Amino acid sequence: MPKGLSPRGGIDAKNDSCDQAILDFSFKDILLTDDILDVEPRVAKNSKLEKTAEGLVRTQTVKLNNNGMTEMAGLDVTLEKVVESPEELTWLDLSFNDIAKIDPLLLKYTKLKVLYLHGNNITSINEVDKLAGLPSLISLTLHGNPVEDQKGYRQSLVAKLPRLKKVDFSCITKSDRENAATWERDYGKRRPPKKPKEDE
Repeated sequence: MPKGLSPRGGIDAKNDSCDQAILDFSFKDILLTDDILDVEPRVAKNSKLEKTAEGLVRTQTVKLNNNGMTEMAGLDVTLEKVVESPEELTWLDLSFNDIAKIDPLLLKYTKLKVLYLHGNNITSINEVDKLAGLPSLISLTLHGNPVEDQKGYRQSLVAKLPRLKKVDFSCITKSDRENAATWERDYGKRRPPKKPKEDE
């Protein structure tokens, strides 16, 4: 976990709307995604997870924050074993792990609106390009990753994912979009190298 971040900071369902049935595997010392199959989820007071006859949970929200995962590999396969309709997921919290790469498997969740990735180990802004295929994504967190220190971090996120309405719990303003457009124009696209002149 990056220094300077509270293990509980920013993980607040009030910041982004989600359904009441939360499948919560936070703080469970999960290292690999299939470890989920060996632990019991947290259950909030006065709440009850509804399950199918096969034992699959009916939910659109999954929390895997504050664990020790280094990658997302296998998450899709595991969720199919615990969630009734994982393709209906709208809210996924993977914050405060040690994830360095964004796995394209997330593109399976086309209804995903909220994705928390803050407090991980993502170093390249280009990882965000993998999320461009999520048509419903409106809220993304990446603060507390090494990539946050990259010049033009916020502008790049807004430019790469124009559907976003919120970045790092902060609403995207008209000014943000204008700054992102300027950044993209000046720095976002690499100019092709000039061709050498042919000898006459």
